[in-house]
Amino acid sequence: MSSMRVRAPRKLVADINVVPYIDVMLVLLVVFMITAPMMTQGIQVQLPEENSSPIAVKDQEPVVITVKADGSYYINVGGDKKTSSALDTVKGHALRIRKHQPDTLFLVEGDSNVPYGRVIALMSALQGAGITKLGLVTEPPDGQ
Repeated sequence: MSSMRVRAPRKLVADINVVPYIDVMLVLLVVFMITAPMMTQGIQVQLPEENSSPIAVKDQEPVVITVKADGSYYINVGGDKKTSSALDTVKGHALRIRKHQPDTLFLVEGDSNVPYGRVIALMSALQGAGITKLGLVTEPPDGQ
């Protein structure tokens, strides 16, 4: 009899090579890190710099009303966020929002060069619409 070798059956290798997946993930991470700052939308204003504590925001997004240096009003509801609104239009939006979501926080974001009377007129209109949760947006001073 010849010595015949009997081979044991080969076992399947169940390992997954994850290196390509890690490479793709890192590329996506870099792409999102580069594009995320470009995706922020808003009206360009120069906010006053003051020491203030942050406002605790609950689950829902606050409504931001912007007053530009020329005195025009912008509200972040609806489709077009680049179109200025009249004070009565802003008040109408605030009334509708308060009716559907009474606990909504309203934030006033005013340019530091805007006349004081324009911000007071806006806050008075919001108070007339029954808004009780109202805050002012500022930036911390450069030293902090």
